[in-house]
Amino acid sequence: MSKSCKGLAMELVKCLSESDCVKVEKRSFRECAGEKSPSISTECVGLRETYFNCKRGQVDMRARIRGNKGY
Repeated sequence: MSKSCKGLAMELVKCLSESDCVKVEKRSFRECAGEKSPSISTECVGLRETYFNCKRGQVDMRARIRGNKGY
């Protein structure tokens, strides 16, 4: 994992671990992160989108030259 997205990944895991999807429904992080469930807060959804854009920026050659945006 690249260091530029590592902070986002850790925040996403922390947010998901505090959500009802993991606590109450006893589902895995992957299942909870992969869907748009009402038991996931909007903060977690925003972190998921930001993490996705960060990872996509690592593959995009234009972004690799300019540097990864964000975190």
